[in-house]
Parts: sequence; structure tokens; C-alpha cells
Amino acid sequence: MKVVYTDEARENLDGILAYISSHYPAVYDPFRVRLESVVARIRDWPESAPEVLGRPGVRVVALIRYPYRIFYQRSGDTIEILHIHHVAQDQPTIT
Repeated sequence: MKVVYTDEARENLDGILAYISSHYPAVYDPFRVRLESVVARIRDWPESAPEVLGRPGVRVVALIRYPYRIFYQRSGDTIEILHIHHVAQDQPTIT
């Protein structure tokens, strides 16, 4: 499976990484490793995460150690990362 990020997901990730880098530099590398691990799991087992209620085809997975969730959908042989949000944020509007 191929994994692609929407523009919004890229912006989310850039903001998250900038924030962690400036406020918690010791967490930066472990966060990236965890993120890459979760994205690899999504790529290998895209159906393993629960669907978002009311949003057929959109799934969400938590980063566990870190308070972020990844929202994604599968389209054929491509996984599209839609959003990456802090759990304290409102759930994103997915169109």
C-alpha cells in the first residue's frame, strides 16, 4: 500500500513537529519514531483501526504514548492520511 498525506495532514504534522521541537526537544525523535511506526501499521493493516462514527470509510488511530490521533481512509491501494489532531482538539470535519 502507498501512503499519501493530504495538504491539511501535512500542515497538521508540520505544526505538531514545530511545536514539539520548540517545547519538548527531547521528545521530538521518539515522537517521530512512534508516528512512523503507526503509519507503517496503517499501511500494512488499514482495516485494523475503528471507523469514525458517522463517517463511513474514515478510520482513526491513536498514537498511544502521545495525545494525537491520525484520521485516514483507504482508496484502492492507497492510504490517505486526512488529519493529525491533538486529542484535546475538536474532531475535524471530514468531507
